[in-house]
Amino acid sequence: MKIVMAIIKPFKLDDVRDALTSIGVHGMTVTEVKGYGRQKGHTEIYRGAEYSVSFLPKLKIEVAVGSEQVDSVVEAITNAAKTGQIGDGKIFILSLEHAVRIRTGETDGAAL
Repeated sequence: MKIVMAIIKPFKLDDVRDALTSIGVHGMTVTEVKGYGRQKGHTEIYRGAEYSVSFLPKLKIEVAVGSEQVDSVVEAITNAAKTGQIGDGKIFILSLEHAVRIRTGETDGAAL
């Protein structure tokens, strides 16, 4: 089992959700986060004054899947979240040792 964590642009959430649903992934956790990568933020003009925005708004999506689904999940997220512009995001894959469904007590693959 793996956790696929993706940092994406906020307006791409619906596209990513639809892409994951179409390949059979039905659960995800979404968190509003702020951060920066190579772009290191940008400058904006507000009421005539220029100021620097260091941390940009992003969404962090976490999906727990079986190891056999990881490649298709990464491909689906990549295709749905890609704009071709700086700041499209990153995908991280982490090992998941154990999972338990609280309601039923199911474990590991059955709990996903």
